[in-house]
Amino acid sequence: MCPSEIPADARYEELIAPLRPVIDRIAVDARQREREERLATDQLRWLVEAGFARWRTPLEWGGVGARLSDVFRAIAEIAEVDPNLAHVWRNHFSFIEDRVHAEGSPFDREIVARLGGGEFVGGGWSETPNTAGVDITTRITRDPDGGWRVTGRKFYSTGSVYARWITVLALDDTGARFVALVDARDPGVQIGDDWDGFGQRITGSGSVAYTDVRVPDERVLPYATRYPYQEQYYQTVMHAILVGIGRASLREGIAALRSRARGHHNGTAEVPTQDPELLGTIGTVAARVYAADSAFTASLGPVDAAVDRHTELRATGADPSTDPVLRAALERSWIAVAQAQTVVTDAVLDATTLVFDALGSSGTFRSLGLDRHWRNARTLASHNPRVHKRRIVGDLLVNGASPLDRA
Repeated sequence: MCPSEIPADARYEELIAPLRPVIDRIAVDARQREREERLATDQLRWLVEAGFARWRTPLEWGGVGARLSDVFRAIAEIAEVDPNLAHVWRNHFSFIEDRVHAEGSPFDREIVARLGGGEFVGGGWSETPNTAGVDITTRITRDPDGGWRVTGRKFYSTGSVYARWITVLALDDTGARFVALVDARDPGVQIGDDWDGFGQRITGSGSVAYTDVRVPDERVLPYATRYPYQEQYYQTVMHAILVGIGRASLREGIAALRSRARGHHNGTAEVPTQDPELLGTIGTVAARVYAADSAFTASLGPVDAAVDRHTELRATGADPSTDPVLRAALERSWIAVAQAQTVVTDAVLDATTLVFDALGSSGTFRSLGLDRHWRNARTLASHNPRVHKRRIVGDLLVNGASPLDRA
């Protein structure tokens, strides 16, 4: 039976089985690492050695050939033990997606092979001040001696501390957008581990400055060659991490309630694990996590369908930009992910707050680290505010305004 004929769940279980012992190993000191803000360099290497970096590389390119939904589900499992480590894969897999779904040039195959072997990719996209993500000041200019030069500063560069390569969004002299793949070791690259958020503290999400960094032609890619479902991809990675955080909060909340030695004098039972109000609180947290998990899972099918259609068109040499079937699939997947965003975000923020109601003052002990779940979830939820997605979904439903037609 070829991989495409294996039922989705069975295929995923086959893929994730070698990773689960690694994830268990990562979990051993994850709480302590987060408290001490120690980078997960070794843990990242363990996942690479277990083959995770090759999941989205096609079989014909020597990879695993996993579906994008498989990657999302695996990221959720990693996030359950270490949401920081889960997050650093976001830009890495996105660049692989770019190259696999572009022209398939010799350079694409070479760099994807290197990435599967352990050379990691960080991101360089956001700047500050930067209104709505359009005021890009980073510039890419032609070098008279050949190639290009990149100069600028990126504010939010997840994974760059871990990276050999960094993808940098820049504008040329005409205002056209390009993505430059910069070697993090090159002169003129200054990586700052200075992320100031109160959550996701060890994702390597700080600033990176580029001063006249030379980039050869093959590593400068027109932004237009990027895959058309990138917004769905980036947002669903966030959902996967949030789902993992929710699962961890529930699991640790149950363990903390079981360890409580005494109840409150206003409680209904001397033994906390027999108090129906505390049990009801845990039940509510479980329901919130279930809702988040269900919405996340429901959004994966439409994303896979859009990916499949795009892959099919590229294989036949057709122009994806003019295909009505792909457009419809992209719209369905966009809406599915946007609707999931509201459910996942609301549910996980609620779960990571409510869990404390079952635990009393002991639940706030730093040794438990339950506060990290809310801090990480709140930080992730603030990346791409759900209030805007709700409006866009409503505009489609009421006025028929497609999210694909936004400027």
